[in-house]
Amino acid sequence: MRGLQLQAEWAPRSGYTVSEFERRTGKVVTGASVWRHPQLRLVDTAEPPLGAKEVRLHPTACGVCGSDVHFYETDKDGYMLYPGLTKFPTIIGHEFSGEIIEVGKDVRGLRAGDLVTVEEMIWCGECVPCRNGWPNQCEYLEELGFTIPGAMAERLVVGAKYCWPLAALEERYGTRVAAAEAGALCEPTSVAYNGLFVRAEGFKPGGIVTVYGTGPIGFAAIALARAAGASRIIAFEVSPFRQELAKKVGADDVYNPVELQKAGTSPHETVLELTKGAGADLQVEAAGAPSITVPEMEQSLAIGGKVVIIGRAAERAPLYLEHYETHAGQIYGAQGHSGYGTFQNVIRLMASGRVDMRPVITSRFPLAEAAAAVEKASKRQDGKVMVTMI
Repeated sequence: MRGLQLQAEWAPRSGYTVSEFERRTGKVVTGASVWRHPQLRLVDTAEPPLGAKEVRLHPTACGVCGSDVHFYETDKDGYMLYPGLTKFPTIIGHEFSGEIIEVGKDVRGLRAGDLVTVEEMIWCGECVPCRNGWPNQCEYLEELGFTIPGAMAERLVVGAKYCWPLAALEERYGTRVAAAEAGALCEPTSVAYNGLFVRAEGFKPGGIVTVYGTGPIGFAAIALARAAGASRIIAFEVSPFRQELAKKVGADDVYNPVELQKAGTSPHETVLELTKGAGADLQVEAAGAPSITVPEMEQSLAIGGKVVIIGRAAERAPLYLEHYETHAGQIYGAQGHSGYGTFQNVIRLMASGRVDMRPVITSRFPLAEAAAAVEKASKRQDGKVMVTMI
């Protein structure tokens, strides 16, 4: 079978201590500190065997994530930008839907022909974090497209317990093609849902929400905040094209922070002006630039306000803790999307029509041009770049 494989050189940075875990498993906790000179290639690889509790599926649509772009992009020394858990070489792609073509002998509730979306976080269910209800912090975590083969391929084998049927989306949208593309957007939407409602525990209807960075996670945060009853959603984005998409999915006000700076003002001053000094109740970091965005968010924090960090960046952010104390403020870290009814509720929101992420899809590529799809996404001129295989 064919798949888009990422290869990279194992070359720990000077001063980076490779842990015993990393040596033993080949999995790197901080990818940007080890993987150098990444390359994307369409390769032929063997199909894996099917386990008793697994399904074999044909991926139908797979979005290009910002993480995929950060695999591809490098710093001046040739190290990839992605800061998280990784093991290469592997087939990339983790935001996807697929049609089941075969089920293992012990699989229940799924059958050949079903259209499903799939969790990217492959949690074990047996370690202490999993048993305590923290699947996204699994001690033995694998990640589709990060440490094990992902979905930019002709076939994929995955555990049945990670699959979520999309029959309700087929009914809602009327075609399997539309349901497949919407299904591929369930994963990034679930990442945003986990950040806003699981980790940060949401906001009261009528609350004011700000979103910094309107890539796919930012778009999803906006759409979810609108569905949850935000009275005003303020977004900050440098791309004019993405600014317009942000409005389509529910943002009330969208500003270019660079233009604000040129005009002698800032995002936090803009938020305070729009809210008549009250500030924002929930602020979302989806830009992956916390050293820039967090100081802005904390200066426009409402009393009891929350900051949730979803964007990934291997950097430290300055915090003025006195402000969090005096404002009873809170800051939350969010990773992943598994557990807590997240996928189920995202699918329900899409099926109800309260959330429709399909307008953010702006480019489509066949699998044969998947490397070009990642290159296109790296220009940051699109909403969501999709590899379509249906």
